[in-house]
Amino acid sequence: MQPFGTLSSLFRKSPVGDRVILELDLDFSVLSAAPANPLEALKLVNAPTMKALREGLRQAASDESVLGLLVHIGTCQLTAAQCCELADMLAGFGEHKPVWAHTESFGEFGTALLPYVLAAHTDQIWVQPTGECGLGGVRAQITLLRGGFDKLGVEPQFGQRKEFKTAADTYAAHEITAANAEMMQQITNSITHWAVDAIAQRRGRTVEQVWAAVDAGVLTAAEAVEHGLIDRVGYRDEAYAAARAAWAGDEAGLRYVHRHSHASPVRDLIESRTKPAIAVVEVRGPIMTGRPQGGGASQPSATSSVVCSHLRAAAADPAVKAVVLRVDSPGGSAVASDAIRREVLRLREAGRPVVACMADVAASGGYFVAMPADEIVAQPTTLTGSIGVLAGKFVITELKEKLGLVLSDVTSGQWADYLSPNSRFTDEQWAALNRRLDEIYVDFTGKAATDRHMAIEVLEPLARGRVWTGVDARERGLIDHLGGMGLAIDRAAELAGVKPADVAVRSVSKLGFLSQFRPAESSEQIATSVSLPSRRLDLDGVIEAAAARLGLVATGAFSMPFGIELHAGQGR
Repeated sequence: MQPFGTLSSLFRKSPVGDRVILELDLDFSVLSAAPANPLEALKLVNAPTMKALREGLRQAASDESVLGLLVHIGTCQLTAAQCCELADMLAGFGEHKPVWAHTESFGEFGTALLPYVLAAHTDQIWVQPTGECGLGGVRAQITLLRGGFDKLGVEPQFGQRKEFKTAADTYAAHEITAANAEMMQQITNSITHWAVDAIAQRRGRTVEQVWAAVDAGVLTAAEAVEHGLIDRVGYRDEAYAAARAAWAGDEAGLRYVHRHSHASPVRDLIESRTKPAIAVVEVRGPIMTGRPQGGGASQPSATSSVVCSHLRAAAADPAVKAVVLRVDSPGGSAVASDAIRREVLRLREAGRPVVACMADVAASGGYFVAMPADEIVAQPTTLTGSIGVLAGKFVITELKEKLGLVLSDVTSGQWADYLSPNSRFTDEQWAALNRRLDEIYVDFTGKAATDRHMAIEVLEPLARGRVWTGVDARERGLIDHLGGMGLAIDRAAELAGVKPADVAVRSVSKLGFLSQFRPAESSEQIATSVSLPSRRLDLDGVIEAAAARLGLVATGAFSMPFGIELHAGQGR
């Protein structure tokens, strides 16, 4: 028996001949990053990551055996930021090799603006004869829960700084405020205008022609051809056959992009130890203090102890020449965010450039941890900013009476019941809460002004809790560049004085399997951040998961409006 040989054969590439057409099938999800936990990574071994696609397309662009790329848009299981980043990858690959896209439909009785933007970065677009092309625009949904709380007998008591910090509105407002409506309209307008401009540029149409297609609603495949939005009408097999005929004949094999990459775990390990490294540190999920508890139903979170230990580890590694701080977080705890910001500053003081790369969301606390970086990169659709603060509690006095419950506080000290749900804030407590909100807001705006090299008089009108898109944030100086991880890595390498082609990109949080079980000697070691998944399904985990579905998980002072829901994807 040869169990290890059999196991290795599972990962071996199947032969496809001397010439190959690469395929990217977006009916499958794409991971933003490989799981740090080795057990989870083993389960998802065949799931492509953005890194694998980025490296695979970069290598394939100069590989003579690669004839072109076929992209199946399908249901497009991508986030908005992934759509933008992958569009840049396709454009880069398309400078060297042909790229075609096929989909059954851009939406079905719905709209698919962002998936279409992605397809527009290819040379030729095919749609199934019965398919549609619905651009439609961007819809934002604002969720207000106060009416439901009133019926339950729950009273939200929240303070906010300032009028655009509408996370408090999610709980406390009965109607959409003027500030909330203004902010959301600006967000939807910004993303739609960016998408229209991108489509016009990529498809060789005027902006007016693209707007006409947007305003036309859902187009049939034939109508989309007339509008210049698609090139051919045909089924998937017909598109693939046409590509083979145009590029190579029938003898060309087909292979997924992520399976064509020349990278391997062994090669990655060697390169990470012999080349100068760009370290990637993740800030993903709500920002919290402490360490992850590993509950079975827990949502991903960025705990300050873990992120700070990763930043310290990067600073202590002489091979690490720069750091990319990957932020995908709606914020959370103010003190946890401040602790992470401190480590970013210390990293820079140690002579390591830091480039923050924002994904779908980097708002409030997510912006706080990114703002001290040397440079900030974000996607056009990134939701960022939300420089503001909120705090409060839910009072359940009436709910207890309705349910016949007895929950009574026994206190020692005048402030012991400060955050108790069993009583409203006293006048003194409410005044103290608002003083603290003012102090935190002044601290946030002051540090943001310092980090972004702005006068406070310039920064403060951009703050006030307002959420901006990446496009609008760049115009206002809150970020530096529009792009994704590829650009962030290039910028980090340049700031470190090394060529991007000469660096190894290393995830700080990714340890070997045995390392995750080795006891740590101190809090300085990365191993202290490990939290293996628990098989226990406890009540707290269930409640946490349910709360996350409602957008109620990031309840710290630095949290963005949880009720924002953007819809510009496949209407399936």
